[in-house]
Amino acid sequence: MPQIAVTIDGKTYRMACGDGEEEHLLALGAGLDERVTRLRGSFGEIGDLRLMVMAALMVADELDEARGRIAAAEGETAALRDREAQSAHGARAGDQRLTEHLLGVSEIVERIAAKLETGRL
Repeated sequence: MPQIAVTIDGKTYRMACGDGEEEHLLALGAGLDERVTRLRGSFGEIGDLRLMVMAALMVADELDEARGRIAAAEGETAALRDREAQSAHGARAGDQRLTEHLLGVSEIVERIAAKLETGRL
């Protein structure tokens, strides 16, 4: 299991991760470091733990918003699938009606053709 060093707010933390996840974990650490640095710039020295908690809450808020967007998108997708299924059903019903109508027209044409052949109109 690979070990990497993640630096957040000037402090280095050794972390273990799965094979191939090193770059991803480093990027996550860099993102958190960015947030803590911005918070420190906005609020000054309010304590390391408090800055970390504030950064964690910001990440949790973004995650919550993303989950909400995903849920909304899934709802829209389900609604679109339902409409598509209804449209397909309606199209099949329309095709059936058209087929029945054409069969009726065909029967009329055949009767007219038969009358023309016999000379009785």
